Amino acid sequence: MPARRDLKKILIPGSGAIVIGQACEFDYSGVQAVKALKEEGYEVVLVNPNPATVMTTPGIADKIYLEPLKVPYVEEIIRLERPDAILPTMGGQTALNLLLELSDGGILEKWGVEVIGASVESVRLAEDRGRFKKAMEEIGLDVPRSVLARSVQDAEDFAAMTGLPVVIRPSFTLGGIGGSIAYTREQLRQQIERALLESPVRSALVEESLLGWKEFEMEVMRDRKDNAVIVCSIENMDPMGVHTGDSITAAPVQTLSDREYQRMRTAAIDVLRAVGVDCGGSNVQFAVHPSTGRMTVIEMNPRVSRSSAMASKATGFPIARAAAKLAVGYTLDEIPNEITGETTGCFEPALDYVAVKVPRFETDKFPAEHVLLGTQMKSVGEAMALGRTFMEALNKAVRASEQGYEGIQELDMGYDGLDKMLSTAHPKKIFAAYTVLKREGRRALGKLAGKTAYDPWFLFQMAGQADLEDRISEGSLDGEVLLEAKRFGLSDRRIACLSGKTERDVEDMRREYDIEPCFHFVDTCAGEFPAATPYFYSTWGETDEGEPTGGTGVAILASGPNRIGQGLEFDTCCTLASLAWKEQGRKTVIINSNPETVSTDYNVSDRLYLEPLTAEHVKAVLAKEGIREVLVQLGGQTPLNLAEELERWGARIVGTSLAGIDEAEDRGKFSALLKRLGLRQPESRMAGSPEEVAAAAETIGYPVLLRPSYVLGGKNMFVAHDRGDLGLYLSRGLPLDASHQLLVDKFIEDAFEYDLDALCDGRNVYVAGILEHIEAAGIHSGDSTCVFPAYKCTPELYREMADAAVLIAREIGVKGFLNIQFAARNGELYILEVNPRASRTVPFISKASGVNLVKSAVKLWQGESLEALGLTKNGYGEGRCLTEWAVKEAVFSFDRFSSVDPVLGPEMRSTGEVMGTGATVGEAFAKCQAAGGTMLPVKGTVFVSVNDYDKPTIFPAVKKLAELGFSVAATKGTAMYLFERGLFPEVVLKVHEGRPNVLDHMRTGKIQFLINTPLGPRSLHGDQEIRMEAVRRKIPYTTTTSAAEAAVEAMEALQKGKFSVNSLPETEQPGTAG
Repeated sequence: MPARRDLKKILIPGSGAIVIGQACEFDYSGVQAVKALKEEGYEVVLVNPNPATVMTTPGIADKIYLEPLKVPYVEEIIRLERPDAILPTMGGQTALNLLLELSDGGILEKWGVEVIGASVESVRLAEDRGRFKKAMEEIGLDVPRSVLARSVQDAEDFAAMTGLPVVIRPSFTLGGIGGSIAYTREQLRQQIERALLESPVRSALVEESLLGWKEFEMEVMRDRKDNAVIVCSIENMDPMGVHTGDSITAAPVQTLSDREYQRMRTAAIDVLRAVGVDCGGSNVQFAVHPSTGRMTVIEMNPRVSRSSAMASKATGFPIARAAAKLAVGYTLDEIPNEITGETTGCFEPALDYVAVKVPRFETDKFPAEHVLLGTQMKSVGEAMALGRTFMEALNKAVRASEQGYEGIQELDMGYDGLDKMLSTAHPKKIFAAYTVLKREGRRALGKLAGKTAYDPWFLFQMAGQADLEDRISEGSLDGEVLLEAKRFGLSDRRIACLSGKTERDVEDMRREYDIEPCFHFVDTCAGEFPAATPYFYSTWGETDEGEPTGGTGVAILASGPNRIGQGLEFDTCCTLASLAWKEQGRKTVIINSNPETVSTDYNVSDRLYLEPLTAEHVKAVLAKEGIREVLVQLGGQTPLNLAEELERWGARIVGTSLAGIDEAEDRGKFSALLKRLGLRQPESRMAGSPEEVAAAAETIGYPVLLRPSYVLGGKNMFVAHDRGDLGLYLSRGLPLDASHQLLVDKFIEDAFEYDLDALCDGRNVYVAGILEHIEAAGIHSGDSTCVFPAYKCTPELYREMADAAVLIAREIGVKGFLNIQFAARNGELYILEVNPRASRTVPFISKASGVNLVKSAVKLWQGESLEALGLTKNGYGEGRCLTEWAVKEAVFSFDRFSSVDPVLGPEMRSTGEVMGTGATVGEAFAKCQAAGGTMLPVKGTVFVSVNDYDKPTIFPAVKKLAELGFSVAATKGTAMYLFERGLFPEVVLKVHEGRPNVLDHMRTGKIQFLINTPLGPRSLHGDQEIRMEAVRRKIPYTTTTSAAEAAVEAMEALQKGKFSVNSLPETEQPGTAG
């Protein structure tokens, strides 16, 4: 059946900000879908407020709207664009929930918009836990005993019948948010209440516990002719009870017999038939009892999912692309497989290797939240690796996750700590199990299988590595053992550690025995057909496949697994660089380990290597390809950390030299640079011991900003206001010595911060944009709300910042990107930080200014000057905002962490970002709040509790709220201050002052907006319950006065009820040169 020609224009909603449970994978699926539809001649309109994505880059879709994925905004886009159809299956749970709201509101019918990809009915059936259970029972499939609870009483009645523990799964949520396991009646009451709050339809499935059962997933495609294929089977190493996004997973399944697999395969296809999915892909999850073999259906997602990205990268089968083609009328037998060039979508992938995915957790950012995993997802990213065996892939994937491990290795701890890890869902459980195997050998296999609920097969594989490592440690490292170690996935560094040699010794030994890595194609068909698209993984001791690219190519080191501080925006820059170089006719090679991203799509680069971003793996790829030019500027800190070793090996770093990078990164050289240029910076000292840190703080004077050198995302940054704060920080036990020094800076209070992004070709400088942070100094730039253009900046201050950028760029010889962070107070400008690389704000400024900065940088690296590109005139140029005002807002995943205080500080905690545009700052701010999931109120009660220092500043904002018709409530001290100035707030008790207090008011729906600014550790701790309750209740809140002022302006704009939606400029704009 050919593509439908009655459809002309198709609307695709994205997934919005990156949050835990809904990450980069939907940028990948969205880009694939847009490309697939444009190939067929359709006009594609895209809606997604996330500026960090590739999909929102002008030129990807025909029209791009960076607008909130909320009904009023999307309806206005529909009214303007008049699409014939909407494809909602590429934007995760956000897009599906939006679809149901549009349908329920009659908006799709009103404007004649057809739903393609999945019907509204099939979405309802799959997402409504109760209806799905009934549908499964009707086709004879086993499901866990359960009840659809709409109240606490419903859940308690079910638990009384089945016994505890029970599993709680809210309806229509993403990433298991609100999901939990209740072991006691008290836990059940608390957790079902939260689950009902999280569910948009106020219901949750309460089901019998399947803890300890094995968990599997099937990625299935089905078309209108009932052709169906299993694209990929996936096995979770962790048992039921751990969210699949937090589990180590392997593809294909490793421990099922063929009979068990065929039974599950048939069931998966039956599920799609029952739900009515007949034009796309779905993910179906199963649980299998390890002893009896009882198989139950857990759930299904009638859309492209997180696992779809892994399945696509593991097999080479482009699930999102195929799903988009099916949505417009094709059948599987009509869709060609681009990787083989010979097979079609009906050809079920076959793998002659193993793919392993390892999650990455932010244990440093939220340590208390990672003691125990559960049914609610907590990982922020993942890495994937391919190998000929499970252990080879597992070790590579652990290394690629960049969590400080060379692979599976033992932990340095006693049995008490190990036993706790083994018997609970701890993120380090696999390392604990391996530690016991190293100490006790194979006799521990039975005990470990019982404690961990890992399938014995996985433990047996790990025992093989433990035996091998013992032989290496005992001194029997010859050529045969070395090859065996490499085939197990052990790195040179790990082998060196085990054998007492140096890493260089092991590398030399490999050369002596002619043990070099070889590379295989990912071809979807186990070698049955030749691969037309070069997508590789490394292994050892086999025939090498593929011819080298040659010396004219360039290697792009991407950013690895998603994490706080190094997220999607860096991967987007890498993708855009590859596409720009390909436009220039130059071959590109991308090296990355993140299966979620666009950069690891098979058609973004000429060569793709799914490999860990370590020096050993990168050098092997460069040697294989015969490439020497390497780009490290775009992927964040990970590639920069490799630059020095790669240059020593013989690589040529593209753009700014290592010496220039070092001059900005090394704090001593940086200070000397600024003094030489006559620029001001906060007083600072380097310290290598607790005593030196204390002395530096006393010399400089409190408050001081403490931070380790060479960090990204503000990791372990802290503002100490006095000696007590300093002692608290030092008690963390951070490494502190001559090679791990701490930077002690004078903290500039009551200052405003600015971010400047620029391009330089060695002489000419293009200042792409200067962003002003709404929050005052002390909040990490990645967590701050930023306004473009800088809205309170004087022309004199703007000029001073631009002049400083020109001086610094020319002095250190920047060739490419430059990011500078400034602080201004009382007319004095301070330089806080200089980064000669792409910053996280590059995609945002590119979209707001209409200049593709990455594409311009690639042309610059190809030898074109900024003058020739029209970006500068007489050595200088600057960008301008084409959307009048643009606001970038950080988005957080605090709702995943019940014990985390959402107050902001110098250490970055946001997982994503959104963008809002408008004719006023208020409109733009309101849009980005809505896009981030915070619906600001237009009426109701505002609760105010601020420290004494902030009371004068907050008064005008509170007065404005009263004028807008809001009621005001406040704690005693704040209320007295407001009363003395003519306002009449209701006095509300603090938590420790009695009942009813502020928490009671929040729980009974009496507070619609909350302003709380703590000062000092005591206030922080005292008010954290209020802020945490606000997160739980989804009550908009702010912890800074400047953000409160912006929110008030936004609420005034919302009260007027007028807003506009605007697509991004369709063509690139020149900057303002001269």
